[in-house]
Amino acid sequence: MPRWPEHAGLEVARLDGFVADGPPGDERDCVFTLEFSAVAAGADEEVALAFDGIATEFEVVLNGVGIATGSSMFAAFEVDVGAVLRDGANVLEIRCRALRDVLAEAPRRPRQRWRTKVVADGALRFVRTAVIGRAPGFAAGPPIVGPWRPVWLVRRRGVAVQDVALRPRLEGDEGVLDVRLALRAVGGAGDGALPRRVEVVVGAHRCALAVGADGTVAGELRLPGVERWWPHTHGAPVLHDVTLVLDGERAVALGRTGFRALTPGPDHDVDRDGLALAVNGVPVFARGAVWTPVAEGALRATLTTMRDGGMNLVRVAGIGVYEDAAFHDLCDELGLLVWQDFMFANLDYPIADAGFRAAVEAEARAALAEVAGRPSLAVLCGNSEVEQQAAMFGVDPALGRGELFGELLPRLARESGADVPYVPSAPCGGALPFHPGSGVANYFGVGGYRRPLDDARRAEVRFASECLAFANLPDGPVADGEGVMRDVGADWDFADVRDHYLREVYGIDAAALRDGDRERYLALGRQVTGEVMAATFGEWRRAASPTAGAIVLWLRDVAPGAGWGVLDHRGAPKVAFAHLRRALAPRAVWIVDEGLNGLDVHVANDGPGPLVAELHVALLAGGAHTIAEGATALTIPPHATACHNAEGLLGHFADASCAYRFGPPAHDTVVATLRTTDGTPLAQATHFPTGPPLQPTTFTLTAIVKAPDPFLQPHCEKGDSPHPPTLWGQSPPRDVLGTVPTPRRFGDSPQVVVALATERVAWGVRISAPGFVPVDDAFDLVPGGERLVALRPVGNAVWAGGAVTALNLIGEAPIARADVRD
Repeated sequence: MPRWPEHAGLEVARLDGFVADGPPGDERDCVFTLEFSAVAAGADEEVALAFDGIATEFEVVLNGVGIATGSSMFAAFEVDVGAVLRDGANVLEIRCRALRDVLAEAPRRPRQRWRTKVVADGALRFVRTAVIGRAPGFAAGPPIVGPWRPVWLVRRRGVAVQDVALRPRLEGDEGVLDVRLALRAVGGAGDGALPRRVEVVVGAHRCALAVGADGTVAGELRLPGVERWWPHTHGAPVLHDVTLVLDGERAVALGRTGFRALTPGPDHDVDRDGLALAVNGVPVFARGAVWTPVAEGALRATLTTMRDGGMNLVRVAGIGVYEDAAFHDLCDELGLLVWQDFMFANLDYPIADAGFRAAVEAEARAALAEVAGRPSLAVLCGNSEVEQQAAMFGVDPALGRGELFGELLPRLARESGADVPYVPSAPCGGALPFHPGSGVANYFGVGGYRRPLDDARRAEVRFASECLAFANLPDGPVADGEGVMRDVGADWDFADVRDHYLREVYGIDAAALRDGDRERYLALGRQVTGEVMAATFGEWRRAASPTAGAIVLWLRDVAPGAGWGVLDHRGAPKVAFAHLRRALAPRAVWIVDEGLNGLDVHVANDGPGPLVAELHVALLAGGAHTIAEGATALTIPPHATACHNAEGLLGHFADASCAYRFGPPAHDTVVATLRTTDGTPLAQATHFPTGPPLQPTTFTLTAIVKAPDPFLQPHCEKGDSPHPPTLWGQSPPRDVLGTVPTPRRFGDSPQVVVALATERVAWGVRISAPGFVPVDDAFDLVPGGERLVALRPVGNAVWAGGAVTALNLIGEAPIARADVRD
């Protein structure tokens, strides 16, 4: 629902431009000052200041008068300022105490039953503020201080609409919308100003709501045959506008809602049964990443990139902050499921303290009011790593659950009407909460614990609430250690983890390569973490896998360098993201080495329509010559997968996995291509049974701007091209991965299409063009046809050429310009 329900009696202005008296931080008191002009409150109106969040212990002063104090960055509040607001110039001050001093005054009882190195000062457990920005191993700073969320000047006249709660549900094919809210007479208006007739309208459907004498409004609207909301990977995230009508004429926009059935529900036992989500009766392989806060202007772009990367779930983790209505509105719109933590992590919280308990209860009720009833909400979670921290400290992990996470928060979740499963702690379940085979797991076997790749199967992960943390290298120069995370006290960091897999997967001495050829070291470092992540998801996405979902740690870096993010700190995709994008696509093909059982080729069809296609497999010698091939027709129902053995498609034994080794391998490359019945490619996977082509050589790789082409014609408008090209990696349309029905323009400049061809397999192909970003990246190019890749301009960039590289190609191939029609 919107931050402010829109109607004629409401006027809202955002107050921007606070000036700090110095660099904000935890070591000093900080004052934030704003001068603004306003009109004094009228006799018939109510004027308030609304604060969406101030970190952390603060006093608010308006025109020299103290109007509010607080001690939680998560508490939004509103103050009537009608008596203080001046006509003309006003001065608003927010005075924040140094968190250092607040922590120094924190009580020492109750004593911590376990300790953590995630934060430097355990007294943080008494203060309701964010861990992120205060975690020396992964997010050391700067901390969030001051007015970190908007401040609003709010004027109300006539009737105020507040406490809106929309709770949609499905009963068979019928949608049922439960509506509850409160109406309040404002200013000089008496109770007689309250409307006598209130209706709720959704599309062509409307019904009257009951209005109580105290202004409470309640009722249900039924919508026969309602269109359902789906995560974007499985269908359309259909939303419906909801409007409140007062006395038949005054309309109040209550936002949008969606109808979906989600299982399991609130009474699910995650410890015993793990977690496997189903939407509208369809099991969903949930895949996504942990969210980190981004600048307001980057919100839509970041979530859209996430969606276009094939991810369908975002976790708002307990180390961070509660996100606002704009975030959740976008998740509803984009079809992204939300795993919502309460903001608790690792610490032993003093729930027995009455003041702390009251603050937590108010915080949780406010957070639940924002997310309950949203179609995107999929999981509520009590905390991040509290039970794990207790267990690793050597005490009973049940102490980490206690009353706060085992009773209070799940009770408040049920009372809010949230229809989703509650996870007490991530991870939890099993003999120890960090054992990955039970409950939900933070799985870093492949990753931080440097286990071999087959551990992803051996661990029998049921749901990974965090996984696959690597020091993912961004493009461009990176200093050693820049942005790299480290577990406090460990003698290794996540760059060491990346170097381990350079040895494990490629057989490379990372230190020697870094010293001898730094650019090569960075290029292979970018590639290896992406390949390892994609291979792990390939294991988990198999139909025979017990894994129902996995969440990468994390989506976007909070600082420059090689952080955990698959997007860099600016939001640009890293090479790791490109590999995940193909592995997680709604329609995808991938190859899994089953040893003596050969190679299995898996195909996923997550979408709402059947997939009628052909699966083709080829074995290549020298990366160039086809020595065996086979194909089969496929018809895969909606929301389903298929698996075919490569040698079953070939029709004969070929030692496709190079496991039997009766002689020198006859082939070095296996290519699986999913294509339509008319030959249009939909997805492709490559497998190198004897290892990738690490040694750069000289071979012919051509790159040509496709022309004549409507994408390059300045006058071309949407719909002009009757025969569009096939574009590898292009996201839209959602129903046929890889094809674009009409030319697409971005700003004033159309995207450019480059045709690539090679005489032998090109490994890790990258396209570089100033001002343009390729839709697909770091892919393998195989001989025998051309591959068309779209490049989207940044802003109004003008095409000025570019080049193509591959990890096994000496030099680069310039992008040639073909003749273009005038």
